[in-house]
Amino acid sequence: MVSTASHHEGLRIGQLSRATGASTRSLRHYEQRGLINAHRDHNGYRRYDASVIQVVHNVRRLLSAGLSIDDIHQFGSCVRALDLDASPCVSALEIYQQRLRTLDARITALNHLRANLAEQTDQLRYALQPQHRGGHGNRLLNESTPA
Repeated sequence: MVSTASHHEGLRIGQLSRATGASTRSLRHYEQRGLINAHRDHNGYRRYDASVIQVVHNVRRLLSAGLSIDDIHQFGSCVRALDLDASPCVSALEIYQQRLRTLDARITALNHLRANLAEQTDQLRYALQPQHRGGHGNRLLNESTPA
């Protein structure tokens, strides 16, 4: 949400970036997604209330924990808490649990892919040993070797 203001209160985007460690691009993205709010000066500059610093810190913390912007958006006003640990959000538990289930499924899938690749690597290594290069095991080598 952007409102127009003629005064020069609040932080400009560069100041907010320095105060939070978030890039200006990220800050614009958070604003576009409705996680933070700015008002506009008469000259069009964004101005952010100082309370937005804590919101940005919370957003960055949640992103670094593996949550998505969509996940964080579900936190609603809880993301504005001064201390997420001291003021737990009821909806956060379900969001965290869902994200853990998603990560566990991805880890399982990656472990299967790794096991398959490791097996194929072992087969190729075996086929490339000098004593085994004569027969059908040489097919992978022949397909990838220029003529």
